Amino acid sequence: MAWPTAVSAAGPAVSPNGADLEPIFDPDQAFIDAHHHLWAKGREGLVALSGRPRFLFDDLLREAAGHRLIASVYINSTTSYRADGPVDFRGVGETEFANGQAAASASGLFGPARVGAALVAGVTCQIGDRLKPVLEAHLAAGNGRLRGVRQNAAWDADASIIGGVINSPPGLYRSDAFRAGFRHIGPLGLSFDAFLLSPQLSDVIDLARAFPDTTIVLNHMGNPVGTGRYAGKMKERFPIWKRDLQALAKMPRVYVKIGGLGAHLAEFKSYRSDPPAHSKQIAAEWRPYMETAIEIFGVHRCMFESNYPVESGTGSYRTIVNALKRVAAPFSAEERQALFVGAAADCYRLDLAALPALSSDRGTTPRAS
Repeated sequence: MAWPTAVSAAGPAVSPNGADLEPIFDPDQAFIDAHHHLWAKGREGLVALSGRPRFLFDDLLREAAGHRLIASVYINSTTSYRADGPVDFRGVGETEFANGQAAASASGLFGPARVGAALVAGVTCQIGDRLKPVLEAHLAAGNGRLRGVRQNAAWDADASIIGGVINSPPGLYRSDAFRAGFRHIGPLGLSFDAFLLSPQLSDVIDLARAFPDTTIVLNHMGNPVGTGRYAGKMKERFPIWKRDLQALAKMPRVYVKIGGLGAHLAEFKSYRSDPPAHSKQIAAEWRPYMETAIEIFGVHRCMFESNYPVESGTGSYRTIVNALKRVAAPFSAEERQALFVGAAADCYRLDLAALPALSSDRGTTPRAS
């Protein structure tokens, strides 16, 4: 199995032991982490990216200490599938795993934050009408927490960009086979998280136009790519990426996750830097993309995400979230609240009044550092 050069040849991911820790920036800002992963035993590609063979809810809480994390959205990680039973339903095992993690967090024994308050399951839409009972099984396994599903569609003619991390056919979101299953998602009250590469954004634009009543959440701002055959072309391709986001934003039921730039797909100097980059540098590198996406979609359709632990190659959880807060610092308090809390709560239907970590009335004024 061939892995992307940036994954296999680079040094180890940032150590989780806190060696790169910096002071918390804006500690009072409440935060719903709209996108992170957990796994009891990670797939080879995810372990290579993150340096974490195992990453569970208590690991997330420990690394988030100091930030005012109030809740999170678990995103499928292709882990803990059922070992037997009907093939179509084996992925339901991951939802059972994620719901167990969420239930442990909801016990309150580990603090007021609610990890996995919303769950997003992995599905294979190409199974067509057979997907409906699978979705119903995920809903049952989620015990009221399942809010959406996701299927990766990342593909490029240059296989080195993705390698063995994701294996999707070209044009997946446009295919009749995919849409035969996709049509069952919206009617069950579920959203769809879309993961693809920036050169493929026209595919999700077409999907959103074909299914205007289904909420679609664009992961990682469409994954701007600066590796493989796109190396050195981030600046050149920025206007193309911006144009595609403008087209996608015309569909009112599309949200976008602000983050995901700290993995291997872009070409930022902060990735795998030694010593680890400070959040000021990371924020400076990410800001043009994040501010542009927020300007296009508006704060009420944009939600910040850590994409942890996949982002470990750029920094600790503390540093990644510090960088997001630095990007958001120029916005008003109301705008920051939408970016860090409101949009995620709206999209994933979270009851803010039921979140214990929001019970305090601490302010949200940025702290200089």
